[in-house]
Amino acid sequence: MLLSKLLERVSYKIAQGPQDPDVQALVNDSRKVTPGSLFFCIRGAVTDGHTYAADVAAKGAGVIVAEELVEVPETVTVVLVEDSRLAMAQISAAWFGYPAERLKVIGITGTKGKTTTTYLVHSMLEKSGIRAGLIGTIETIIGEERIPSANTTPESIVVQEYFARMLEAGCEVCVMEVSSQALMLHRTAGFTFEIGVFTNLEPDHIGPAEHSSFEDYLACKSLLFRQCRLGIFNADDAHVDQILEGHTCECETFGFGEKADLRAENVELVREPGVLGVRFDLKGLLDYPVTAALPGRFSVYNALCAIAICRHFGVDQQRIGEALLQARVKGRIELVHVSDDFTLMIDYAHNAMALESLLTTLQAYQPHRLVSLFGCGGNRSKLRRFEMGEVSGKLADLTIITSDNPRFEKPADIMADIVTGIGRTEGEYICIEDRREAIAWAIHHGQPGDIIVLAGKGHEDYQEIEGKHYPMDERVIIAQILEEDAAAAGETKQA
Repeated sequence: MLLSKLLERVSYKIAQGPQDPDVQALVNDSRKVTPGSLFFCIRGAVTDGHTYAADVAAKGAGVIVAEELVEVPETVTVVLVEDSRLAMAQISAAWFGYPAERLKVIGITGTKGKTTTTYLVHSMLEKSGIRAGLIGTIETIIGEERIPSANTTPESIVVQEYFARMLEAGCEVCVMEVSSQALMLHRTAGFTFEIGVFTNLEPDHIGPAEHSSFEDYLACKSLLFRQCRLGIFNADDAHVDQILEGHTCECETFGFGEKADLRAENVELVREPGVLGVRFDLKGLLDYPVTAALPGRFSVYNALCAIAICRHFGVDQQRIGEALLQARVKGRIELVHVSDDFTLMIDYAHNAMALESLLTTLQAYQPHRLVSLFGCGGNRSKLRRFEMGEVSGKLADLTIITSDNPRFEKPADIMADIVTGIGRTEGEYICIEDRREAIAWAIHHGQPGDIIVLAGKGHEDYQEIEGKHYPMDERVIIAQILEEDAAAAGETKQA
């Protein structure tokens, strides 16, 4: 594609080289440069792409997009822009033929609820005969293809490629998680969202490699609502007014309060064998009863949010109801049936805030015992270990401390830090270093009415030890334990 076509929506200056060369590929990784490619010099947290300019030119890159002059042969076209990441998003959109202009894109941002809500929306749309793609923390879904995710929101080149592939697969809609990092780094620039959604906001992702402050975190979240036609907001969130500042979209709200356009009333908890859920009445823009096989007050918010979105696509009460009863999100309050006597679930809660929210929610179901099984990641802050130990000690009746991703630390050292935290409470605990053994112990010692939570790993299907990833999927482990138990029972019966 000619460079002039790629730059038609970009503010730029050509500093040297041929004015309109033919571009063969777009690349932002110097290791992937091929002859005739266009290379983006991106300033990252660890490396600066400008330092690779001479190297990529030697590999055959014909065009370099940069924020400052770089020393390369005169035969290489250098395009100067103010922001390379923004230019990358705009050029990527042009490269793939502006696919988002033919695809209705729903962007969901917020601290919690993004993943579950995207899956609920995807399920509701698909059940209504509306072909939909999904981009999120766990995976990207394009037709029957499922692609594991490295980031909540991919780089702009990948986002635009996925949009194009969704169109080819017959999708009409894409529902995607939009992280604050993605908004800050222009990964979702270059197109307009049909609907932008705000779930909630809590202090998170604050640090040297992420956001400098909570105010910066909030400001980045709010950017979505200057890039969408319709904004749907959680009216109950304490920060909603700040998120709305500077918005350019039409607005609609959901929540529990009377001022919400779509609201939930008469909420009831539902507990049946193998099911933890909620019932509530929709009021406002819609009026009918809803049952969701998802536990807790925050699940009501997720359901309300999904319904508010799908209302704009004409999804009816029946399809919404089916999705809320059937939709499952890997590693997000994922119930795994092992017994009619007690409930076992897998959840990604891997910090104190998430674990506290989860355990508090489950306490409301008045279990015989609330059992929390978790570990903490190695080569990460010890504070997280102390905090998670203290939270579990306060809220769970029994904590099973085990290994997570020890990385380059000894699991026993990490577990000792968790014990320090739980020692600040009167909570009971045991330590079982091998996670498989810990899960087996939890299953074999489950009591009638218990709720057992395997926290921290969620959708992950590996364990990271000494720089290597080893297969470890908790669903597989549970199935193996049950098979072994069944085999052992059969042998005992025969004997």
